[in-house]
Amino acid sequence: MSVDAPSRRRSRQVRVGRILVGGDAPVMVQSMTNTDTADAEGTAQQVLDLARAGSEVVRVTVNTVEAAQAIPEIRSRLDAAGCDVPLVGDFHFNGHRLLTQVPECARVLDKYRINPGNVGKGSKRDEQFATMIEFACRFDKPVRIGVNWGSLDQEVLARLMDENARSAAPRDAAQVTRDALVTSALESAAQAESLGLPGDRIVLSAKVSGVQDLIRVYRDLAARCDYPLHLGLTEAGMGSKGIVASTAALAVLLQEGIGDTIRVSLTPEPGGDRTREVVVAQEILQTMGLRSFVPMVIACPGCGRTTSTVFQSLAARIQDYLRTQMPQWREHYPGVADMNVAVMGCVVNGPGESKHANIGISLPGTGESPVAPVFVDGLKTVTLKGEHIAEEFQAIVENYVRTRYGAPDPQSSAVAVGG
Repeated sequence: MSVDAPSRRRSRQVRVGRILVGGDAPVMVQSMTNTDTADAEGTAQQVLDLARAGSEVVRVTVNTVEAAQAIPEIRSRLDAAGCDVPLVGDFHFNGHRLLTQVPECARVLDKYRINPGNVGKGSKRDEQFATMIEFACRFDKPVRIGVNWGSLDQEVLARLMDENARSAAPRDAAQVTRDALVTSALESAAQAESLGLPGDRIVLSAKVSGVQDLIRVYRDLAARCDYPLHLGLTEAGMGSKGIVASTAALAVLLQEGIGDTIRVSLTPEPGGDRTREVVVAQEILQTMGLRSFVPMVIACPGCGRTTSTVFQSLAARIQDYLRTQMPQWREHYPGVADMNVAVMGCVVNGPGESKHANIGISLPGTGESPVAPVFVDGLKTVTLKGEHIAEEFQAIVENYVRTRYGAPDPQSSAVAVGG
């Protein structure tokens, strides 16, 4: 973590499977499948893909008896693949029935997500909520009480609207709605504790789809409780819009020390990769200096001096290579995620940026000599030329990782880096 990283809000610590959330634990990355959970094979495969991409907890929809019955098989498939990522069951409307009908689902899941707005109406609401909390207590499972303004508890909203109407200085409807989100989360948490669920088994979220609304809601929620908070801009959108909106909202809150887990709710492009949301969440945390997941590639944007696309191709190639290698490197080369690699396109900032990185290359811009100096830990080590610059630079990166982050070679006290 960077020494300049923001200090975290103090919250309780909750265990989700093997993962600790809140307290001094790092901000955790979560994702969610979009498969039919009843398809145990397809869902297990997507959970594996998300976990390998770096998701530390994965949420799955549990909406039918068939989906609930598939949970034990999904867990077995993951265990057989050597994947111990915790599974969260997402319940709406009928969670009380599914947990009752399929108690093995309740036992196998590592955490339940309950939406107070979708538990039930009137007198049934409290009874059905209590049933789910009783299962959490029986199997010692944590619960995320996740409020969403698209499915806000209408009784809470109506009550606060009535109170506001009688106020001498009534607030606007948007303010009351935000307050209703926070109130629903806090009242549901208090109800869960009254039913016997320990406070260190509760995580809260209050998701909206507007950036400024999300910031206001979580500031209020953080000020009024010490439960761990799960951050996410719900229905963030597709492509760059979803990435920008999520980053804009989460970065403000994380900078203020608010948030213990995050999810980036991107709408996948048609045929797109679900793991994209994991990569974006990691990049948000890493660029803010909160965590390190994969070596960072620093590359210039290009200008009239860089009419060649060589530096662009090399930057993309190195970035893909580093992310592909990380599952293996993480096990064998501790600290490699903190490495910086600079791929620069001309002489203006190329040498300087390369010296600041662990490894950097300054490729020739338009009109420059067709040579590419390489810098390792601030020192120029070699100049690459010819048609195989990309392959030679990748080999230098590979060698650097082995020598800098690997276990010392007992047969040699020093290994040269570069070529």
